[in-house]
Amino acid sequence: MNIILLGPPGAGKGTQARRLVEAEGMVQLSTGDMLRAAKTSGTEMGKKVAEVMARGELVTDDIVIGLIEEQLEGEAGRHGLIFDGFPRTLAQADALEELLAKKGKSLDVVIAMEVDDEALIRRIAGRFTCAQCGEVYHEDTRPTAKEGVCDRCGSTEFVRRADDNEESVRVRLNAYYRSTAPLIGYYHAKGKLAQVDGLAEIETVAAEIRKILKKAS
Repeated sequence: MNIILLGPPGAGKGTQARRLVEAEGMVQLSTGDMLRAAKTSGTEMGKKVAEVMARGELVTDDIVIGLIEEQLEGEAGRHGLIFDGFPRTLAQADALEELLAKKGKSLDVVIAMEVDDEALIRRIAGRFTCAQCGEVYHEDTRPTAKEGVCDRCGSTEFVRRADDNEESVRVRLNAYYRSTAPLIGYYHAKGKLAQVDGLAEIETVAAEIRKILKKAS
């Protein structure tokens, strides 16, 4: 089962991806994580990534596709893949489809996490993350059970993204609607699209995703 989680920043893609990793044994391919790992890997592709990032330039689509191909050649594809944060553009979607076809694989379903912009802004502005395990919390809707202690790992260290504020979120939403939202129509036309309410309770969203995956399998 190979899937894409699609949606604007803060829609809950990372949270749902982690749940699928834990419950289904799937592998989450997060562009950011792959780039950070590649930068220190010492491989030829990793050296390219390090050089590009050292120059302060954006990593090209070819490099990202190359990193995904490395994952596909290893164990990552054995139990299914979750693409989180990629593709972001129609060109990347085409490149991913070509790569998967070359490897004898395909996408089973693309899950679009729909949100209301104003509600999403309120969600992002109040969120914080455990610095140790990455569990995501919110001041109003999902505080830690014990103040200052992570429910998942017991850490007392938390972080907030510097751009988790209203002005920055609006900029990121505009970028999403300009470049990434067209993928909704792209995958709908291919008969691959399913949609869930990204602002529902985490367990509700997870249950809906399980239904979608069961139907697609």
